[in-house]
Amino acid sequence: MNTNSRKSFFIGGFVILVLSMTLAFQVKNDKLFALAKNIDIFATLIRELDSYYVDEIDPDQLVTVGINAMLEELDPYTEYIPEEDSDDFRMLTTGEYGGIGALIGNRGGGNMILMPYTGFPAQSTGLKIADMILKIDSVDVSSKPTSQVSELLKGPANTPVKVVVKRDQDTLEFSLIRKKISLKNVPYYGKLDEQTGYIKLGDFTTNASAEVRNALVDLKSQGISRLILDVRDNPGGLLNEAVEIVNLFIPKGKEVVKTIGKLQNVNFTYKTTKTPVDKDIPLVVLINERSASAAEIVAGALQDYDRAVLLGRRSFGKGLVQTTIPLTYNAQAKITTAKYYIPSGRCIQAIDYAQSRENGSLTTVPDSLRKEFRTANGRLVLDGAGIEPDESVEEVRYAPISYTLVAGNHIFDFATQYFYSHPSISSPNEFQISDQDYEDFKKFLEGKDYDYTTYTEKSLQDLEKYLEKEDYFKEIQDQLDAIKNKVNHSKENDLNTHMSEIRKILREEIVSRYYYQEGMIAASLEGDPAISLAKTYFDSPSKITSVLTASKK
Repeated sequence: MNTNSRKSFFIGGFVILVLSMTLAFQVKNDKLFALAKNIDIFATLIRELDSYYVDEIDPDQLVTVGINAMLEELDPYTEYIPEEDSDDFRMLTTGEYGGIGALIGNRGGGNMILMPYTGFPAQSTGLKIADMILKIDSVDVSSKPTSQVSELLKGPANTPVKVVVKRDQDTLEFSLIRKKISLKNVPYYGKLDEQTGYIKLGDFTTNASAEVRNALVDLKSQGISRLILDVRDNPGGLLNEAVEIVNLFIPKGKEVVKTIGKLQNVNFTYKTTKTPVDKDIPLVVLINERSASAAEIVAGALQDYDRAVLLGRRSFGKGLVQTTIPLTYNAQAKITTAKYYIPSGRCIQAIDYAQSRENGSLTTVPDSLRKEFRTANGRLVLDGAGIEPDESVEEVRYAPISYTLVAGNHIFDFATQYFYSHPSISSPNEFQISDQDYEDFKKFLEGKDYDYTTYTEKSLQDLEKYLEKEDYFKEIQDQLDAIKNKVNHSKENDLNTHMSEIRKILREEIVSRYYYQEGMIAASLEGDPAISLAKTYFDSPSKITSVLTASKK
């Protein structure tokens, strides 16, 4: 290349560089101008509505509706949090709030105590499940919605509150001192047998990893040699807590998750930083379709390192990271800023919120576009649809009569009656519904409305609807009526036909009256198909080895 050619080349390159920078600057300026223009339009519109609209408007409410409608165009996890909702948001992220420590809800036309949490003011003062709340301090709450009743019970720690309740035919008053309520991430742990430990991890708020660590250490001191970690129905939470929990079972210095987003300051690789509590104990993790976010990080990272066998059903598929950004006037925004990627390199996000269909429905990643990745041992895993278990466990399906008995509060009410006529019961693991108890329950139901539609009845109703359009309907109507009568006759026997599952539901509800949330969880583990399957893996170590080392599609 001669001197003139070289000079022309460099001049041309310089011109291209300047044009590129100018274009980028112009694009950025255009974007900033569009942003400023639309903010000005929005502010002007609100001002003019306030001045000219025929009726009075509430600017706070109107702007909040507008903001929420705008955010709905993005994803369900990007949220606006006004100042008045900050306490609720803090409770979701930390598990802490000031109150009496009880779950309340509407049953039978009024708000009542559904679960007093062990060790907090409601339970220690003597409030019981099914106590109907009549007054809080001087406020009559008998007809107020649950949200308002909940707000009245909450307040700064160490402040007094009086609660008047109706218990059966008695009206009782309780004086309580509100405390800082810190909800447990591990509501229950214990030994299923001499060798098998079980930890239920229900959330990922502050101290989740410390609670799991303490439970694991305690179980090991009791002599367990194998462990089930249950993250079913866990909606996720704090990312750092998930990393710490993985670190309990994975050596120091291992990558757990990466967050990758548009801005450099959200790109980060999270690694284990401590010596694990036990990197060798046989481990089974239980997941289901309601295991999300941080729960998927824990399950997915342990699967990617071939450290645990995963049992259950495909997880939710939330691979999006949210960051809380402070706004003016003490408002906040929780904004999706990144996606997370677990050690194999896969992202578990199942829905592409950037690609909605024309009708507004959401787009999931099609199987043909899911990418292949490998675990540490070379097992095949796929991205784009949550975490898939190593072996599936079919969801337990209850009969319509069982759903109806629960929805109609008949199970709840019988458990309350049982509690007040039985001063004590055996431990959650030992207590069973006797034949006499079940006969008492059937008598309790006499005269009560618990009508329901069975699956067969629904099918017959659909069939009859279509047959009515046929010319020969009158010819077969008598036969159809005979089948319907037969089905109705069978329905009368459903209390016996489905006795096993109804007794299980009754047992758990009754145990909750005596042993609260912890006892209810313990009782629910009996007959749990995922727990039973986990034990078969533990009883056959070669089965665990085979699953964790074989190529898997």
